[in-house]
Amino acid sequence: MTYSLLAVGSNAALVTFLLYTLAVFALAWLANKALAGKSFMSEYFLGSRNLGVWAFALTFAATSASGGTFTGFPAKIYSHGWVLALWIASYMVVPICTMGLIGKRVNQMARRAGAITVPDLLRDRFGSRAFGLLATVLIVYFMAFNLSVQFKSGSVILQTLLRDVPIFQDTTAALTAFGNNHADSWLVKQLTPQHGPVDWGYQLCLILFGVAVIAYTTYGGFRAVVWTDVMQGIVMVAGVLIMLPLALSQVGGLGKATRELAQMTPPQNATLQLQLSEMGGSVPKEAWFQSADEPSRIFWSTHDAIADASSNLVEVRCMEVTSPNELVRIRESHEFFPATIQNVELAAAPKFGANEPGHYVTAPGPSQSSESGFLPFGIAISFFFMWALSGTGQPQYMVRLMAFKNSQTLRRAILTVTFYFGLIYFPLVIIFCCARVLMPGLDHEADSVMPRMAVLLTTNAGHSWLAGLLVAAPFAAVMSTVDSFLLVVSSSLVRDVWQRNIDPDASEKTVKRLSYWTTVVVGGIALIGAVNPPQFLQDIIVYVGSGLAACFLIPVVVTLYWPRANTAGCIAGMLGGFFAHLSMHIWGMLTPGYSFAKPYELFGLSPVLIGLTGSLVATLAVTLMTRPLPDDIIRKY
Repeated sequence: MTYSLLAVGSNAALVTFLLYTLAVFALAWLANKALAGKSFMSEYFLGSRNLGVWAFALTFAATSASGGTFTGFPAKIYSHGWVLALWIASYMVVPICTMGLIGKRVNQMARRAGAITVPDLLRDRFGSRAFGLLATVLIVYFMAFNLSVQFKSGSVILQTLLRDVPIFQDTTAALTAFGNNHADSWLVKQLTPQHGPVDWGYQLCLILFGVAVIAYTTYGGFRAVVWTDVMQGIVMVAGVLIMLPLALSQVGGLGKATRELAQMTPPQNATLQLQLSEMGGSVPKEAWFQSADEPSRIFWSTHDAIADASSNLVEVRCMEVTSPNELVRIRESHEFFPATIQNVELAAAPKFGANEPGHYVTAPGPSQSSESGFLPFGIAISFFFMWALSGTGQPQYMVRLMAFKNSQTLRRAILTVTFYFGLIYFPLVIIFCCARVLMPGLDHEADSVMPRMAVLLTTNAGHSWLAGLLVAAPFAAVMSTVDSFLLVVSSSLVRDVWQRNIDPDASEKTVKRLSYWTTVVVGGIALIGAVNPPQFLQDIIVYVGSGLAACFLIPVVVTLYWPRANTAGCIAGMLGGFFAHLSMHIWGMLTPGYSFAKPYELFGLSPVLIGLTGSLVATLAVTLMTRPLPDDIIRKY
């Protein structure tokens, strides 16, 4: 079965999606018109600080619900099962922690200081240029990681949308031929991932997505981002609420889905030697193979493969489906590639849950790489605190907190965002546990499970046009995050590096031109960084979210609420959190069974808790050993 929008022979889904994209650009155009006659910096980067309840709530929620929510999180649910409900449970309290803990004070202090960015606020609160520059460097460092993975999310979604469009197929085929003819060129070598050939369809979609989101963000600024976030927030929740009943009805109810999951076992990586029907033949990615023995074994190719011109034998990297109920469903609903399996070489078995049913419905969940499972109890506790606390330390959320109109807006927005998150996150767990049942064999391409599920559900329901709206939901999530991150980085560079340190007397025209070009350049660098992205997006998103929290949470909270806080203590806290958090990831690189993306867990705790502990100790110790700030600064804030 093909999970692509036009596989059902209808252009309706594509038309729906294009109308959504045109609406985004229309909002950017209107936002650009709103810039006329207003202070460029305040309007372009903060929307003149007058966001109402719905605009503030939905831009906050849409920025939070990133590509990780609609690509990385569904991929984790699909790969590890019901245990992800523990992972995401604390997202229900993120609005209370983030908006309730620091929202009012951030807004008050930003207005008093005239601050436009987070480094701007920290610099003015302590009268320290060094503190502002350090905050800028850390923001740019972490946002660079996150922007690249968000670009990958958008590109994967767009590729699913366009996969069967004739002009896209022809262009991809032409690029593939170019790559084959110039395999030794510098460009092709740079585009070639560590495992497997260049995916030219992905590269083309990366350019299309990157140009679109950079263009509307640059042109419209913060107000365009807010207006599009409102629309995207509505699209996201609508997409989830449409998918939920479709998924439950097609799987036969939640009880049946859970029983099916309870019988499943994790897939096994393997390499097949295939005999093809012709010399120099090729095997496409995502092809199904069935062995001749009884009972037959079923495999799914994870990469393209091409035989030598003088041979009809080819090696193909695959995943073997091991669950009996999945095997039955695949035999009934899929066509198998015409090739004879000559040999099967199995890779290492999953380290937790191999050939053992039940792990998709119980903690800690199956894992390919960890002998203790995906989410042991101690790590689950750490993640509960991580999501709740890390949101409080995210600069992109703090910028939103600078922009709401008044305290009543904040109170109502907290309730609105909490309710909104409840409508998105728990339904996603149900939907993608159902996806495991309805769409077996996608473990290697788990980051694309959201758009594929949208296609399957709407095709089965006979409403293919809905697929365009459902695919627009994850696309909206990615766009709302990318545009926010682009503005956070560009505002930090323009305001905190150029205007505050290099050219304080720069004219508004110069600042405007520099802001536009900085947004374009930052977006272009992120696009290049997504050329060879990591396989699983959520690992990088967790690293960035926890890293920003480790660096910013403690210094920001003491800045807002502790009059004794001073520059030296907050700088020490920021650096202490950064290095304590980073050390866990480096320790993971040096420890067998771990990696940078799978950090070492000291005392069984997530790196974010280690980072926050290091930040708190450093902040308190250095603050108490150094002199307090002058009385006039303390009275002002």
